[in-house]
Amino acid sequence: MTRHIRHAAVFCLVLLAALLVNTAWLQVFQGRSYGGNPANRRPAIARYQKPRGDILVGGRKVTGSRDTGEQLRYERTYADGPLYAPVTGFASQLYGTTYLERSEDRVLAGTDPMLAGFRLWNDFTRGQPAGGDVVTTLNAAAQRAAFDGLGARKGAVAAVEPATGRILALVSTPSYDPAELSGNGPAAEAAWARLNDDPEQPMLNRAVRQTYPPGSTFKVVTAAAALDSGVVTDLDAPTDSPDPYRLPGSTTRLVNEADDCEDASLRFAFAWSCNTVFAKLGVDVGAQAMREAARGFGFDDPDLKVPFAVAPSTFDAPADRAQLALSSIGQYNTRATPLQMAMVAAAVANGGQVRVPYLVERTTRSGGATVSAAGSRPVRQVMRATTAERLRELMCDVVSDGTGRNAAIPGAVVGGKTGTAQHGVGNAGTPYAWFVSWAQGTEDLDPRVAVAVVVEDASARRGDISGGGTAAPIAKAVMEAVLRTPAASGP
Repeated sequence: MTRHIRHAAVFCLVLLAALLVNTAWLQVFQGRSYGGNPANRRPAIARYQKPRGDILVGGRKVTGSRDTGEQLRYERTYADGPLYAPVTGFASQLYGTTYLERSEDRVLAGTDPMLAGFRLWNDFTRGQPAGGDVVTTLNAAAQRAAFDGLGARKGAVAAVEPATGRILALVSTPSYDPAELSGNGPAAEAAWARLNDDPEQPMLNRAVRQTYPPGSTFKVVTAAAALDSGVVTDLDAPTDSPDPYRLPGSTTRLVNEADDCEDASLRFAFAWSCNTVFAKLGVDVGAQAMREAARGFGFDDPDLKVPFAVAPSTFDAPADRAQLALSSIGQYNTRATPLQMAMVAAAVANGGQVRVPYLVERTTRSGGATVSAAGSRPVRQVMRATTAERLRELMCDVVSDGTGRNAAIPGAVVGGKTGTAQHGVGNAGTPYAWFVSWAQGTEDLDPRVAVAVVVEDASARRGDISGGGTAAPIAKAVMEAVLRTPAASGP
């Protein structure tokens, strides 16, 4: 009898050992494959078992979580969804996340280790902290002014604070409501299909993911290169520029919309956007110097993130001088995002220095304690301070006496540059209307805001599209909104 008991005990021990080995094998070696198996719903159930943290603008939550009572319990909600969609993106139970919902997902979902006050205790209890919050740099009034200004037109607005790089507005139209994609039912599937099939591409963030020919707004970069290189030393001296200008090595003649551009000074050519003057200046500066100037402003940077990725703006400085002439007036292969052109205006406003733009001021725990803060951003000197001062003067002339009068703000110093960019086969497409600008209030020591606006309105008549007429009033509204807001004390 004792022998049978002993055999049974040994057999039980063998079974227990086999069970432990099998459990260890499953958890240690096979756990990852089981966890990543599409048929395993436990991670999804755990992810949506608690409310997600929120994204804040001006102290107000623009996101939320709704208890559905279903297996995937909490569903994302959005306040003013179309207004903030280019910033928040969406958090969908079916289609994942985009923009801030994606780049700050670990904070919002509560999985960031920095959120755990007592990490060892959480590891022991297998508990997760509540989702943290993401505080943005956006100015709510400026965001609204940009969105309302664009209205039903297709386009984008980017606004930054020159001294810090804070992004104050980031708008893209047409937009969409991210809440339509939050759930996992037929309604979300139908919304996804409709939005993706829409030829107007409402889910495209035109402010950071779409590049356009910047047209005459790029003349800010060309003017900076000409002044820094010494090709131009006097703003009022003749530039020895013919009108029309025959592009080097070709029979193509470049003409102007404005009159009196022949041999015009840089001051006149900038105020009235003389293509011939700036095309010749680009050739005189040379491909290498033009390339270096553009890269200083941020062109050809594939790594810019705010924190989500920004499409690289490009300046192709070709060896062919005719192509270089066209690139130097923002045509040919020159392409820019609205955010990039806001950085160009900000560099002029900030004494020739450009700060890397950013959108997240800080992240916090659910109780409000700060987890991380943006801090001071990297800065680079893209032109001499004296060059920036002269460009500020030129941009002020555009608003006071040139093509940008619609951006003038009583009691404020405003500088700007208009642009009407041709595109399409044979430049047959409806032109894009551009305006880049900066503004400084009477009580401000430095400019408070730099703005870039692009409008691509296929429904408008070709002759009605212009940077000064179409885009400048939108920029003015954004600048006024920022100037009415009390200045921030720092990041």
